[in-house]
Amino acid sequence: MAEQTAVPDTNAPGKPDAAAVRDALGVGVAVGLSGFAFGVTSAGSGLTLLQTCALSLLVFTGASQFALVGALAAGGNPFTAAAGAFFLGVRNAFYGLRLSQLLALPRAVRPLAAQWVIDETAAVALAQPTRRTVRIGFTVTGLSLYVLWNLTTLLGALGAEAIGDTDAWGLDAAGPAVFLALLAPMLKTSTERAVAGLAVVLGLGLLPVLPAGVPVLVAALAAPAVLWAEGRRRGGTARKEER
Repeated sequence: MAEQTAVPDTNAPGKPDAAAVRDALGVGVAVGLSGFAFGVTSAGSGLTLLQTCALSLLVFTGASQFALVGALAAGGNPFTAAAGAFFLGVRNAFYGLRLSQLLALPRAVRPLAAQWVIDETAAVALAQPTRRTVRIGFTVTGLSLYVLWNLTTLLGALGAEAIGDTDAWGLDAAGPAVFLALLAPMLKTSTERAVAGLAVVLGLGLLPVLPAGVPVLVAALAAPAVLWAEGRRRGGTARKEER
């Protein structure tokens, strides 16, 4: 994801508003439809219809939701499952730091906008050239995604109740499959791919020996471990060049 280094100039020339709306709707609709997979997965994990819908309405960050219901389905402690979901959601706080500068929203609106600070809204907003289109991209993406995600969550949960055992249909794999499909295109550098690979190894490798939910927490150590190794490698290369 390309990072802008300055707050967009509201008077700077940029793409038309319609283009920003088109980009935002494309992301919002495409990702919003995957809420169906969460509804199916959550209901198949034993959560009630009300609990499933409440998660999408109040949490509204797909990876954390999938992590939570996945850990609960595996018999994990609710506190451990919630902790894993929390750590996955922490990244949104960093998006918020950047978006607060770009959007420059009135204080009264910020608590409402914070609910929509997720991967997709950040990606669309950061790709815009002006503050006006940043606001359009963020708002249209957030609104379309929030509405569709919650609607398809409801439909998925109702569908799961209708078909019975979701494991028998292989629908228990829907959540992880959607998450991987969203994540894969974002891994553009070797460092990002190394972090993802190590996280997978840690998460899957520790599943048989640690309680459900704990492997997700341990997998979070992949990022600092890879960054530390990368720093050591660069430091060693720099010393060799100095010689």
